[in-house]
Amino acid sequence: MRLVIARCSVDYDGRLTAHLPLATRLLVVKADGSVLVHSDGGSYKPLNWMSPPCTMAEVEPDEVQAAEGVVAVWRVQHAKSEDRLTVLLHEVLHDSDHELGVDPGLVKDGVEAHLQKLLAEHIHTLGHGWSLVRREYMTAIGPVDILAKDSAGTSVAVEIKRRGEIDGVEQLTRYLELMNRDPHLAPVTGVFAAQQIKPQARTLAEDRGIRCVVLDYDALKGIDDAESRLF
Repeated sequence: MRLVIARCSVDYDGRLTAHLPLATRLLVVKADGSVLVHSDGGSYKPLNWMSPPCTMAEVEPDEVQAAEGVVAVWRVQHAKSEDRLTVLLHEVLHDSDHELGVDPGLVKDGVEAHLQKLLAEHIHTLGHGWSLVRREYMTAIGPVDILAKDSAGTSVAVEIKRRGEIDGVEQLTRYLELMNRDPHLAPVTGVFAAQQIKPQARTLAEDRGIRCVVLDYDALKGIDDAESRLF
């Protein structure tokens, strides 16, 4: 991971256009190729970013940019779309590289881990003819909760949350982008499963072709059997 603190401006062009004026920011370049732009506020969310697969080139500024005080230019291009991120660095205050190694992934709490176990045991609840490949399928950026096969034999990555929010959709998107590079798995589709899914997360997931599933924890445990109800 590369960490750069710099006075910079940022422009994003593609599905949308966005501009961050000159200010001091943290730039993060991860081993998976992603580039994130952070401020000192706004909690954990980056101000702008480029998800993998993408390529980054660091080039010299042109004459106009140099005259304006730019010392370096980052050009980040997404490999599967026209989206691009341009960072103009005016002053670099810190630049360091760190080897983090393979991350063991997020340790689920009791309810979330139990949901994963129950859904793996009853994978057919996601569709007739589905089969479990394995739980905690490891990727280079962490484990996917469940890897399954649908009735057509297509690989499906399932991400499980208690409450489905945008961050969970982004996490599953990163897994899918990575897994679809593997010819032994591709094509890989996604399922975002949670006890509750926020409307914004559902909209983002469906826009990316990810299926959303609301999980009934009691039904999965066998406590609340809908077919046995009188009303």
